[in-house]
Amino acid sequence: MPEPVLSAGAIRKRFGHLEVLKGISLDAGAGEVISILGASGSGKSTFLRCLNLLEVPDDGRIALGGEAIAFKQGRRGPEPADRRQVQRLRQRIAMVFQSFNLWSHMTVLQNVIEAPVHVQKRPRAECVAEAEALLAKVGIADKRDHYPAHLSGGQQQRAAIARALAQKPEVMLFDEPTSALDPELVGEVLRVMRQLADEGRTMLVVTHEMGFARDVSSRVVFLDGGRVDCSGPPAEMFGAPPTERFGRFVQTHR
Repeated sequence: MPEPVLSAGAIRKRFGHLEVLKGISLDAGAGEVISILGASGSGKSTFLRCLNLLEVPDDGRIALGGEAIAFKQGRRGPEPADRRQVQRLRQRIAMVFQSFNLWSHMTVLQNVIEAPVHVQKRPRAECVAEAEALLAKVGIADKRDHYPAHLSGGQQQRAAIARALAQKPEVMLFDEPTSALDPELVGEVLRVMRQLADEGRTMLVVTHEMGFARDVSSRVVFLDGGRVDCSGPPAEMFGAPPTERFGRFVQTHR
């Protein structure tokens, strides 16, 4: 078996007395599109944030391309042992947020080239050319000089996807990328995500879009109460739900 691109083992996370993640394990192979489903409060977004170390797990292991992230015990609990390793690995994992998280004082083009120019230290002209190609790819080339406030929600999210792609990531994490959008704008973002899946990108997608999970995913993982309730190919998961809990979830999200 080839080495997983991203591997998470027995991830636990608590906030005060509330244990949100209770030992979640997941391996993502190259080119896999994994849809992570679950009711509100099941731990989906927290798990994704742990993978990118926006939240530090209380226990468990994370490895990217076979390189394990080193942790140590700090005064307030576990913390990364090597900040430079974290910075390096974060350049290989890109995250697209529910609320877009674009810098409001920068144009769309400036948002897209910020990390390649200032973090990756690549030539500006090269980054601009790549950014323009990415904005064309997501269908907003004509918005390169606009500020985020002048874009629709769907356009902002597509700009955020272009910004993530500009990092040349090995893995893309999507945290409910359409949940903040008006219904008529959801389709334009999902089209871009389907295109990325067709290109063979490794993607973990927290979503409530059942059609995307059913039609685009290579695997569906269902979380319930901070644990993996069940997982499998979408045809099997939706055709004959393997657990009663997932069956009820599917019924309420038709």
